[in-house]
Amino acid sequence: MELFQELNIEKELQDSFVTVGVFDGVHLGHKYLMKRLIESARKNRKSAGIVTFKNHPATVINPKFQPNFLTNLETKLDLLEATGVDFVAAITFNSALAEFSAKDFLGLLKSELGMKGLVVGPDFQMGKNREAGVDRLSALGEEIGFTLEIIEVQEKSGTQIRSTVVRNLISVGDVKKASTMLGRPYSLQGCVITGMKRGRLLGFPTANLTINQDICIPANGIYATVATVKGSRYPAATSVGTNPTFDGKEQTIETYILDFGEDIYGEKISIEFFDRLRDELSFENVDDLLVQMNVDVSAVRKLVKSGELQ
Repeated sequence: MELFQELNIEKELQDSFVTVGVFDGVHLGHKYLMKRLIESARKNRKSAGIVTFKNHPATVINPKFQPNFLTNLETKLDLLEATGVDFVAAITFNSALAEFSAKDFLGLLKSELGMKGLVVGPDFQMGKNREAGVDRLSALGEEIGFTLEIIEVQEKSGTQIRSTVVRNLISVGDVKKASTMLGRPYSLQGCVITGMKRGRLLGFPTANLTINQDICIPANGIYATVATVKGSRYPAATSVGTNPTFDGKEQTIETYILDFGEDIYGEKISIEFFDRLRDELSFENVDDLLVQMNVDVSAVRKLVKSGELQ
């Protein structure tokens, strides 16, 4: 069974405290939970591990569900590993796993990972039809043989830090507030593809990105960003939108990287969103568009000079 292979970790780590979840975005609330997980594991001389999912469980339970991830799987796993845990086990949620009761799944974690402790948030639920909340998990802990630790939800400026909250902020373009909850700038990764090349003709050559359809995209507008290309970081102005001045229909993500002239077609780059400069606008003519583009670039340079864009 594939699940057993995905839970296969080094033998010396198979005496563990574990947390389980999607952990989309790996925000500050997740990081606090991981911190407490590691502290409890170290106190009890156990390893600390994360069990997460390669896909979103809701896509299996409800085929009409459309994911809107804050991170792709590769980035999520990198961020989870960076929390300092001893292992991250990424498993595939499929129809067979959807039929597991909470007791069955916890028993699997007990046998395969040597789970001695489970650390979760107060709203955590698991098992077929989400049948087990923290009260049921506590009883199962006594029955199966593991401790249960409930970690309180963290807040930022009076707002609970949750993936849904972060996702909503990004969807309305408030990338600055979203970043305070993530503990880092929100970012997108994609390959540079050939676009309409209008930017080049206007003197502002842009890198057009391909982004997976299941990734959360900021609201249409112009953003102050930082582009990472081949390991180097550059200030940039990024447009998310449909190019209404040219009667565009499809949403595109185009980044003008300041003081940069390399050919990067086909390169994978990362764009970090620091602030939203303005709404997407439709201009009567190209000259008016060029004036605004120069204003946008000047705004990015000011943020670089002030140290807000690094």
